[in-house]
Amino acid sequence: MNILVTLDSNYLRPLRIMLTSLFYNNSNEEFHIYLMHSCIKEEEIEDLNNFVIWHAQKLYPIQVSDKDFADAPIVMHYTREMYYRLLAYKYLPPSLDKILYLDPDILVINRIRQLYETDLSGYLYAAAYHNRIPVKEINKVRLLEYEIEEYFNSGVLLMNLKLQQEQIKEDEIYAFVTKYKNRLILPDQDILNSLYSKNIWKLDELIYNYDTRYYKYNKLLSKGQINMDYIFDNTVILHFCGKKKPWHKNYSGEFHSLYKHYEKMTFGT
Repeated sequence: MNILVTLDSNYLRPLRIMLTSLFYNNSNEEFHIYLMHSCIKEEEIEDLNNFVIWHAQKLYPIQVSDKDFADAPIVMHYTREMYYRLLAYKYLPPSLDKILYLDPDILVINRIRQLYETDLSGYLYAAAYHNRIPVKEINKVRLLEYEIEEYFNSGVLLMNLKLQQEQIKEDEIYAFVTKYKNRLILPDQDILNSLYSKNIWKLDELIYNYDTRYYKYNKLLSKGQINMDYIFDNTVILHFCGKKKPWHKNYSGEFHSLYKHYEKMTFGT
């Protein structure tokens, strides 16, 4: 299976924890990890590569030159790296037809093969949206002219690379960011939803992109059915969305102990 990550040195530690969870719970799979970056040091890449090899998997670093996005508009504190997952098809080997993008603030707690084998015929992506009315309505208003029905989360994206090569236009993305830069909140997600939401296959968020902040909300809404037993039996991907992350000292979310478990598996401390 092909896995894509795009990040800088600040996220190398959580990346390892995410990969530990992926490898451990999919021990019978062969993974090709493609890392897109612009400034990770050579020794850091070598260290990560040794970690991946130790797990009998393969790492393929792809360094993106700053010149490649020299003309790309930037929004607020976001860097040019926000474009990497949207334009990954330009940099990945042309022989690849599919890849699964994963944010580093994720735990993979069950087998991922069924997600990877999702039929993407006619779709650019497969992704999940978080079905909470206030979020949906706010984003519909912000991006009204694009007639967005759901606002997909870009932290888990199954990508149809062949179709992206045909349909995604770099200039169109840049033009969108330039036009709406004062309205963008999460630029990569805003781009994804405004330009491509009608070409995204809908995944079940409870299975493939479970927002850990809403455990109590989901449990209450389901009258207790979506509890810890359900999650450990069915959910594939836990996503620690938002500013508060499980590697922060003051974190106190429901899944903190589980994250610390994989952290200890990864680093032994």
